[in-house]
Amino acid sequence: MNSFRQVALYLCLTSIPAMAEDWSQWRGPVRTGAAAAETPWPQKLKGEHLTKIWDQPLAEGYSSPVTSAGKIFTFATKDEKSEILRAFDLATGEQQWEQSWEGAMKVPFFAAKNGSWVRSTPTITNGAIYAGGMKDVLAKVDIETGKDVWRVDFTKRDGTDAPAFGQVCSPLVDGEDLYVQAGLAVAKLNNATGETIWRSMVDERAMFGSAFSSPIIATLAGKRQLVVQARLELSGLSLETGEVLWTIPVKAFRGMNILTPTIIGENQIFVASYGGGGFLFEVSSNADGKLAVKQIWNNEKAEGYMSSPIVVGEHIYLHGRDKKLYCLALADGSVTWSSDEEFGEYWSMINQGSQILALDQKGELILFDASPESFKITDRRVVSPKDPTWAHLGIDGDKLLIRSLKGVSVWQWK
Repeated sequence: MNSFRQVALYLCLTSIPAMAEDWSQWRGPVRTGAAAAETPWPQKLKGEHLTKIWDQPLAEGYSSPVTSAGKIFTFATKDEKSEILRAFDLATGEQQWEQSWEGAMKVPFFAAKNGSWVRSTPTITNGAIYAGGMKDVLAKVDIETGKDVWRVDFTKRDGTDAPAFGQVCSPLVDGEDLYVQAGLAVAKLNNATGETIWRSMVDERAMFGSAFSSPIIATLAGKRQLVVQARLELSGLSLETGEVLWTIPVKAFRGMNILTPTIIGENQIFVASYGGGGFLFEVSSNADGKLAVKQIWNNEKAEGYMSSPIVVGEHIYLHGRDKKLYCLALADGSVTWSSDEEFGEYWSMINQGSQILALDQKGELILFDASPESFKITDRRVVSPKDPTWAHLGIDGDKLLIRSLKGVSVWQWK
């Protein structure tokens, strides 16, 4: 990525202050998978280069671990009945507190193979953690005491059915405001009180109104806005009113638009869907100041599934539906290479500069250098031999955060 585009990318993602070591929300400090640069990464994963310092058993869940102020927080579904939020000391693994509430549900039979466990990753800011439960309940909890600040049941407040697949969206906090795809809509809340300020993009069909993705805030074509991937379309919303500023359909099998939108430079967005391929869209401003969107390219072979990509330089690194890794040119969407090896069904990826660290759903860490020339693995190591690792990988300074289906472990770089 040229220096101008790189600077623009970080300036446009202004919902979070400058990167810190804390891994405080879905996909890290600015929801891009980018890790802070303070702690250089090693070139190896085996032996003394990466050491497990503690682990703890957990109830099942796909929610990613998050950290703040020397604590790590996990979210899970317990005994197919309750949801449980727990806090541990990041250095020792000693539990600090736990909070639970009834909230389990069954997903549709055709999705049951992946379990009926919490999917939303909590968000931490200003001494509070926001956790979204399966039955459309969002709780704000004090991170020191584990006590509720407020709790919102969207099904009761908005009179909607519970989302068919549970609440998947990870809440997004921006100053005094909170944004979440819940209540079969996109909602803006006052994060101090939990009061709803507006609802937008309402779809009261429980099967299609529930989101699979999580929103981001970005400045596109000069306008700061909420970028939302719904089941059937990609949209930009006014932060102040919820007005839809622009929208475009995104082709997907059964609405399987799951990836978090990826912002490219000052006005472009990349998404990839199951059954639709990879798409690059561009937002522009008309003479009257209204925003419009158009498709720049679509590579139908580069289908996404659940794995959000990493952008390095002028290329996108995408784990596809076919379980292969793709390198796509931003200019035209062409595939510069694809891996010969097929991996697991899901990859979570983080990067520091050109280094990318992936956690495969099969429980393996894979370190490689982003290169448009070829795919060469620097090192790899199995870190969860028994349980799958569907939750997103996290990093806090020199510590890696790994959530398996039934546990959490913290590892340390040398």
